[in-house]
Amino acid sequence: MNQDKIIIQGARVHNLKNIDIEIPKNKLTVITGVSGSGKSSLAFDTIYAEGQRRYMESLSSYARQFMGLMEKPDVDYIEGLSPAIAIDQHTATISPRSTLGTMSEIYDYIRLLFTKIGKVNCPQCKMELKAQKINVDKKRNGKNSYRRVFSCDVCEINFPSIDMGFFSFNNPQGACPRCRGLGKCMEIEPDLVFPNTRLSIAEGAIRPWSRTTSQTSWYNKIVNELSKKYNFSLNTDIAHLPKNIRQIILFGDDTYEGVIPNLERRYRETDSDYLRSEIEKYMVERVCPACNGQRLRKEVLSVLIDKKNIIEINSLTIFDSIKFFSTLSERISKEDYTISEQLIREINRRLNFLTEVGLGYLSLDRGADSLSNGEIRRIRLATLLGSNLAGVIYILDEPSMGLHQRDQDKLLEILFKLRDLGNTVIVVEHDVSTMMVADYLIDLGPGAGELGGEIIASGTPKEVMLSADSSTGAYLSGKRAITYKKTKRTGNGKSIIIKGASEFNLKNIDVKIPLNTLTVVSGVSGSGKSTLVTDILARALKAKFYHSLAKPGRHNSILGVQNVDKVVVVDQCPIGKSPRSNPATYTNVFGVIRDIFSSLPEARLRKYSSGHFSFNVKGGRCEACGGDGVNKFEMYFLPDVYVTCPACNGKRYNQEVLDICYNGKNIADVLNMTIDEAFEFFKDIPILKHKLGVQKDVGLGYIRLGQYATTLSGGEAQRVKLATELARQETGKTLYILDEPTTGLHFEDIDRLLKVLQALVDKGNTVLVVEHNLDIIKCADWVIDMGPEGGEKGGQIVAEGNPEDIIKITKSYTGKYLKDYIK
Repeated sequence: MNQDKIIIQGARVHNLKNIDIEIPKNKLTVITGVSGSGKSSLAFDTIYAEGQRRYMESLSSYARQFMGLMEKPDVDYIEGLSPAIAIDQHTATISPRSTLGTMSEIYDYIRLLFTKIGKVNCPQCKMELKAQKINVDKKRNGKNSYRRVFSCDVCEINFPSIDMGFFSFNNPQGACPRCRGLGKCMEIEPDLVFPNTRLSIAEGAIRPWSRTTSQTSWYNKIVNELSKKYNFSLNTDIAHLPKNIRQIILFGDDTYEGVIPNLERRYRETDSDYLRSEIEKYMVERVCPACNGQRLRKEVLSVLIDKKNIIEINSLTIFDSIKFFSTLSERISKEDYTISEQLIREINRRLNFLTEVGLGYLSLDRGADSLSNGEIRRIRLATLLGSNLAGVIYILDEPSMGLHQRDQDKLLEILFKLRDLGNTVIVVEHDVSTMMVADYLIDLGPGAGELGGEIIASGTPKEVMLSADSSTGAYLSGKRAITYKKTKRTGNGKSIIIKGASEFNLKNIDVKIPLNTLTVVSGVSGSGKSTLVTDILARALKAKFYHSLAKPGRHNSILGVQNVDKVVVVDQCPIGKSPRSNPATYTNVFGVIRDIFSSLPEARLRKYSSGHFSFNVKGGRCEACGGDGVNKFEMYFLPDVYVTCPACNGKRYNQEVLDICYNGKNIADVLNMTIDEAFEFFKDIPILKHKLGVQKDVGLGYIRLGQYATTLSGGEAQRVKLATELARQETGKTLYILDEPTTGLHFEDIDRLLKVLQALVDKGNTVLVVEHNLDIIKCADWVIDMGPEGGEKGGQIVAEGNPEDIIKITKSYTGKYLKDYIK
C-alpha cells in the first residue's frame, strides 16, 4: 500500500467522468474549478464518503449493522485512505442553546474552572461563604462520600451544591427558570393582537379571537359582558376606545382574564403543536426579564473568579478573554493557581486557536444562531486544532468564506499547521491566495454539470498556470482577468443615509449610500459590515415596506427612503430544511410545470389535477416514502443516513403518474433535469424560458430542478433567491441587498454574476453588496470600507469613495490588497 498518496481510479460519482487522480498525503491540496464542475463530488462524495464507510467497518458489530445503509461511492479503486474529517457548508441544525463557547468546548472548561476555584457569595448580602462537607453516602464502595454545600447564616439561605451542571444554562440546576436557559422569552405582542386598530371588536379587531373556532361564541359572550360592565361599544374602532379600556381588553381585570393572559396560559398548558404554532403568530421574542438575557439563576451569578461571575467572563470577546486568562495567575492565590493551572492553559490554547481563524472579535456568549456559515465552519476548524490529531485527512469546503484577505493570511497559517502535524489537508476553494500556496492544485471542468467532471490540470500552482486548457491557470497567471471600467457611475444624485448607527460595535456613525450605483461594503471580519447593512438598514426597510416585526439595530434615523420603492434582501439562509424544498418549488417554476402536465390529454382523461403532480400531497406521490424519494435512518452517533426509496427508486411518484409524459419526459424526469437542460426543454414556453434563463444568468445552470435544498451550499441558496427576485418585475427604483454573493464562485462565475448586477444598476436600481472579493470591489462604483479592526476596534468608516480612492488610504486593509487588482 502506498503511504505517500491517495490513489483514486475510476471515480464516477455524480458528474465525474471516470477520473483517475493521485493526491499527495501530508500536503495541502486545493481542488478548484467552475461551479458544478465536480469539486464536492470528488472531495466529499468520493474521498470523505469512502473514508466514513471504511471507518464504520472498523467499529462494533452494532455499528456495522448500518453499513448496508451507507452506499459505496461509484469508484473502482481507492488506496491510501486514513480517517477523514469534513467541514462542509451543510451546517447541522443549530440549537438556540448553542453559543460560541459551547461549540468550541471552551465554556465546558470555564464551568470546570468555576467548580474548582470559584468563590461562592451570598446572592443577598454578598458575603463570601465557606464550604462545609456533608457525608451523603457512608456505604458507597466501602468509603464515605462527601459533597460541598454552602449556607449564609446572616440571610439564612442554603446554597446548592457546586458542580458542572450548576453553571450550565442547558441544565435545570443552573438555568434561569423563567426562560429555561435560553435568555429569551416568547411574549404576546399587543400590536399583533390588534393588527388593525381601525376595526371594531364587532368587525374582528381582536385577531386571535376573530378566527372561526369552537370557542368563538364563548369569546363573543365574554367581550359582550365586558362592554356592558365598562360601558363601551363593540362597534367603536379600537383606535377610538379609551386607553384604559384597551388595557382591560388586553390584560383583564379581577373577573376577566384578558386576551394576552388567555393566550399565554393556553400556550403554557397545551400539548398541541398546532395550537402553539397558532398562538406564536401573536408572539415576539424578547430578552428574558428574569435573568436579563444571562440565561442562569441568580445563585450561579454570585459565584466569582477575580470578582467576575461566569457570565461576565463569557461576555468578553476572544481578544479580551485571552488578556483575562493569560494574566489570571497574578490575581488569584497560589493554591487556586496550582489547582487550575492546567485548566487555564487549555482555555488559553483554545482561545488562541479562535483568534488564529479570524474570530477574535466574537464573544464566547455569542449565540450560534447569529453566526454566519463561514464563522461556524471556522469554529469547527479551531475545535479540531484543539484536538491535536495527526494522520487524519481534513476536507474543508471554502474555509475562506466570510474572510477579508488580511484574515485569510491567518487562516492559511492554520492550514499549514494542520499539514505540518502530519495530516493531509484537502480544500475545495476559489480563493487566489489559497490556490497559490497549495502544495498541489487540481482544476476540474471544463464546464458545469454534464459538461464538467474532468481533470483539466493538476500539479503545483505553477504547473497549472502553464496548462493551456485550464481557465483557472489563466486567471492565476494573469493571462485572463475580470475587467472593470475605470470610469465609475456617480449615481442619480440621491442617497440613503443611515444616521447614528450604534448597534454592537458601530461607533455612532453616519453612512451615505449613493443610489443608482453598485456599492460595496468591505472591511476585515467583525468590522461591522453585516451589522450596518443587515441588522440596521435591511431590517428597517423591511419593516417599512413589508411590516416586518424584526427590530432594526440601534440608529437615530434613515433618510432618503422615499427614493426607493422596493427592497430585496438576498441572504445565504437555506431555501428549505427538508428534501421537500428544491429550486423548482422555491422559484415557482414547479407550479407552472405541474399545470402543463395536468393539462395533457391523458391526465385530463384520468381527471388528474395539478396536485397529482406534487410530491407533497396524497394522490400522485409515492406513499412508501411520502414523496421524499428517500427514507431517513437515524444513526444516533453519526449523521442521519438517507437511503433511496426502494418502492419508487427515488422518483417520488407512483407509477400511474409517471406514465404521463410531456414531450417524452415524465414529471420525475423533468425534476432530474439541470436548469440548463430544462431551459432548452421548455424554451417554447415564455414564462419558463424567462425564469430558467435568469437562473442560468446567475450561474445555476448545473443545478437540478428537483435537487434537495439540504444539499445546496449557502452561496447556491443565495443565487436561487437572487434568481427568484430577478425574475420578478423590477421597478428601476429597487434596492437590492446581497451578502457575499461570490461564495462558491469561480472567476468565470463571478464575471457572469457581475454582468447581472451591473445590468440591474443600468436600469436605475441600486445594488448594495457586503463583500470581500477583490474582483467585485474593484468593479464597484462606490466602496464603504469598515474597520480598522474587528470587534471593539472596528465599527468605523476607514475609507469611502471609488476603488481608486480606496487604494490611496494607507489605513485601509482593503486598499492595501486592492492595489494589485487595480493595477
